[in-house]
Amino acid sequence: MLLLPGPWCLLSPLLLLLVGAAEEPEVTITVKHRPFICHRKSKRGDLLLVHQEGYFQNGTKFYSSRTNGDKDAVWFTLGIGQVIRGWDRGLSDMCAGERRKLIIPPELAYGKEGNGKIPPESTLTFLIELLDIRNGPRSHESFQDMDLNDDWRLSKREVKEYLKKEFERHGQPPNDTLHDKMVEDIFSKEDQNKDGFLTSREFTYKHDEL
Repeated sequence: MLLLPGPWCLLSPLLLLLVGAAEEPEVTITVKHRPFICHRKSKRGDLLLVHQEGYFQNGTKFYSSRTNGDKDAVWFTLGIGQVIRGWDRGLSDMCAGERRKLIIPPELAYGKEGNGKIPPESTLTFLIELLDIRNGPRSHESFQDMDLNDDWRLSKREVKEYLKKEFERHGQPPNDTLHDKMVEDIFSKEDQNKDGFLTSREFTYKHDEL
């Protein structure tokens, strides 16, 4: 814990908390396009399908999902730490078909360590197009569908089976590697007592660090 010298030590814990919150970096969000009709907005726990372009502050593009790799859009679950914190914050309340520009400070991107071609302390700009929103493996709506034996807790097998069915339902081939990774990410963060199962509270509870 950081000890503050002098008069700061006289501040109440609540005031110190408010001072710290005021200094928290923010994501700058610019809506580039929003569809006229929006049937649903993204929320924590939803599966999102996005295309992305990433740029450094000098305007150099370092990645595009349309031209790099397999050139496919990317699926991820919003709000559980599968992506950088700037994405988790900047892509909520978004409509399918919407495009946003996010300017993300280092603290909400790759920080002091950097990542691959991303240097340490990099402020990054992303152009994001949201293509599709689905009930994710973290939503309240999905819990009962996933609880195959009605015991009010989820096993890793139940979560993975749900993911496979959702992908098949929407014409996407199952992806064991991706499904396994998503399941492991969920259980590592939310299986609080490490018993190998998720209760309804563990599954849907919004933790402060997210």
